[in-house]
Amino acid sequence: MTSAGRLTGCASALLLCLLAGCRQDMADQPKHRPLSPSAFFGDGRSERDPVDNTVARGALVEDELTIPKDSNNFPLPVTRELLERGRERFGVFCTPCHGLQGDGNGMAAVRGMKHPPSYHDERLRQAPVGHFYDVITHGFGAMYDYSAQIAPRDRWAIIAYVRALQLSRHAPASELPEELRRKLEAAAPASAPAGEEKK
Repeated sequence: MTSAGRLTGCASALLLCLLAGCRQDMADQPKHRPLSPSAFFGDGRSERDPVDNTVARGALVEDELTIPKDSNNFPLPVTRELLERGRERFGVFCTPCHGLQGDGNGMAAVRGMKHPPSYHDERLRQAPVGHFYDVITHGFGAMYDYSAQIAPRDRWAIIAYVRALQLSRHAPASELPEELRRKLEAAAPASAPAGEEKK
């Protein structure tokens, strides 16, 4: 055998030894499979509960539009444009269940689904705006969450519109501009004086 052949043979053997040492140690390490029992922990479970305040990957939201659900601070200026956007988004996402007037008589409720509460109930009139944001984001009761469908800014637009709906049923006429008050009084049916019947 020539020296070149010996050198090639030794190099091949050395390369073979090196390749044999390459392993996927992470794949071969001892570990517990999901939901497998474990004698190591006192409760016999291998999976551990996450520590308090753990945030799932991709779920961290850090922006000025996210507030606690008991907060009554509106993070955006309420403008006519915001209310118009809220009315349009309310019509798309909310009216099927809540109805055009927010009274809970939408088409889903008319067709046999559970009636959602009216926005005009005292409980919801007194609820902080953070409550509505939390319900749109995470759902509540029979309502699914709309976090994937409604952007945070549009959620606030809807909440502004809901507040306008609530105010529309409970605002005193004295707070209306003079022109609107006259139109309202002209459209109202004339009532008969006390003790007399309408003819």
